[in-house]
Amino acid sequence: MLAQVHPDGRLTLGGLVFRAAVGRGGVRRDKREGDGATPAGFLPLRRVLYRADRVKAPECAVSVEPIAPTDAWCDDADQGSYNRMIRLPHDGHYEELWRQDSLYDVVGVLGWNDMPPERGRGSAIFLHVARADYAPTDGCIALALGDLRHVLGAGVSGLTVLSG
Repeated sequence: MLAQVHPDGRLTLGGLVFRAAVGRGGVRRDKREGDGATPAGFLPLRRVLYRADRVKAPECAVSVEPIAPTDAWCDDADQGSYNRMIRLPHDGHYEELWRQDSLYDVVGVLGWNDMPPERGRGSAIFLHVARADYAPTDGCIALALGDLRHVLGAGVSGLTVLSG
């Protein structure tokens, strides 16, 4: 099943509508590293990561893996591990997956610029837990935890992000 993400902050799945946060840079077809935009187009759901110390594994159609305090995502375009999950310590710039807040308690890894990654085209595009006020993300798509679990449990295989 496919879900659609609308630039106005809605995710639709069948006849259901969920509130969503998208990137502070809006939705763009020409996504670049650091622009804060959510990439437009089809983003396949590659796998789901979760904090086993905080939540139980979500039900979904893809593989599910617990994360550890040493897990991170490389967003340094000069590294060979660009746009890949890495283990800390790491020499390049990265984003920690083991966060103090709850945003990455459940993380759907979306297929963007990953086969193979092109330097500077953008990295770490996730489907994750939204902030309470649905503040814009740095390019990811975010839902309330219950909504995220519902969407994953519906067996989504990817998201179609619509542009304006």
